[in-house]
Amino acid sequence: MTTSYAFRAELWHNPEQAGWHFITLPPDLAEELKDEAAPFRRGFGSVKVSACIAGQRWRTSLFPDSRRNSYLLPVKKAIRTAAGIHAGDQVDVELDLELQG
Repeated sequence: MTTSYAFRAELWHNPEQAGWHFITLPPDLAEELKDEAAPFRRGFGSVKVSACIAGQRWRTSLFPDSRRNSYLLPVKKAIRTAAGIHAGDQVDVELDLELQG
């Protein structure tokens, strides 16, 4: 089963986490995802997804962020470079949840 979402959010850099870049899911989407993915969450509450930004698709996991009451999408350097995006950019994101029982 696959559930798809599309949204626009800011790419940000977290220097505390070895230079990782993330996109925080919008609050309404995060709430919907919590309900949809509840039976399928993995370690640390992560959720497997396929993500796409500017035609660049990759498989990763969303990670819960209790400080923001949302989920974080990590965006690796190869994707940022290929998509031509940088911290502070507003980015269109497509997510396909990979829900398997």
